[in-house]
Amino acid sequence: MVLNTFIRRREILQRHEDVGFEVIGPRSSAATRDLLDYARRGRLPHIWRDTERADDPEAAALVSGLEPAELPLVRLPGATELRNPSHGQLWRALGMGLELGPREEVDLAVVGSGPAGLGAAVYAASEGLNTLVVESTVLGGQADASRRIENYLGFPGGISGTELTSRAITQARKFGARIAMPYRALSLEPGDGIHRVELDEGREIVARAVLLATGADYRRLAVPDLEQYEGLSLFYAAGPPEARACSGTRVAVVGGGNSAGQAAVWLARGGALVTLLHRRADLRETMSNYLIADLDRYGVTVRDRSEIAELGGENGELNGVTLTDGASVNVGSLFCFLGADPHTEWLGDIVARDGHGFILTGDAAGATGLLETSVSGIYAAGDVRAGSTKRCATAVGEGAAVVGYVHERLATVEA
Repeated sequence: MVLNTFIRRREILQRHEDVGFEVIGPRSSAATRDLLDYARRGRLPHIWRDTERADDPEAAALVSGLEPAELPLVRLPGATELRNPSHGQLWRALGMGLELGPREEVDLAVVGSGPAGLGAAVYAASEGLNTLVVESTVLGGQADASRRIENYLGFPGGISGTELTSRAITQARKFGARIAMPYRALSLEPGDGIHRVELDEGREIVARAVLLATGADYRRLAVPDLEQYEGLSLFYAAGPPEARACSGTRVAVVGGGNSAGQAAVWLARGGALVTLLHRRADLRETMSNYLIADLDRYGVTVRDRSEIAELGGENGELNGVTLTDGASVNVGSLFCFLGADPHTEWLGDIVARDGHGFILTGDAAGATGLLETSVSGIYAAGDVRAGSTKRCATAVGEGAAVVGYVHERLATVEA
């Protein structure tokens, strides 16, 4: 009861404005925009005070003695102040981030905290394995950005990605799995019986088995001046704050997959006038039928064969986009769901990958186990794995299945 109450409390706080820590900095500051984007993706309740707004002179006064490199100023409850903090410094100052020692020795190291990584963490920790999960950005992976997952087993009314992943994180911790972030994996060094994962900040993990569940990175629009709009009027997730801010305004969602469809429906239900832009001739090629029906139900305008060539606006505020065919679409906000590329560049040639960078497993990698890579004791699951179905439930199942292979391996490897 206590656990469920705190989970519900956090979900309510994430929907409220004017709660959380303060981020004080100008919209012209790249560091300020980066921190705001990270806070949004991490579902961290926060307040942004733009020092370039004339109607908030107090904000400008708070940072008047600081150098540009010291911005943004972050004020936490209890009067703690941080100047241009890193993502890790922010998480740890909030008491939410686990700080690793210089060298961690574990049974299973999980790199990535999406559904596959969390599925493995829950089952491995519940079965007594010393399990450590490391994440480079925000917990939950792409699933966390899904406003509604309608086809997840056991939830006939659907469940938000945030709710599903936050409960999975809590469940993994309940069983004793440790989750550390943001730590970026830099390299992987296979060994005889143990493997080493080098992280940034001078940290190292020594593990008897490693699961690669790094998922994929969002693709960005190939248009000029993209950076000046990111985090201000161009976003890669559509959550409650964005839905509130966009109510009654014109917005565009770019993409033809289920994530784009979910975002468009969510924004339309919040009162936005939504146009979905996708490059294919028929949306049914890439989107589930139930979502296509929802688009029609909530009045989303769908434009086929549409790609963005140029963004229009100034000072980070979008006022429209120009398509490759010359047509203009008047929108004040843009939400991009263009698919993703596997986050595997840090692996080099350590494990076999396909031509797109996805990790090969099983027969394709010359391995005996279905989820084992070309290196014994190193596994891959979820979106990063070549041939995966790119579904949340499948990723969870793959992560759980890996634990069985890990047990078989540990039976032959000394502690």
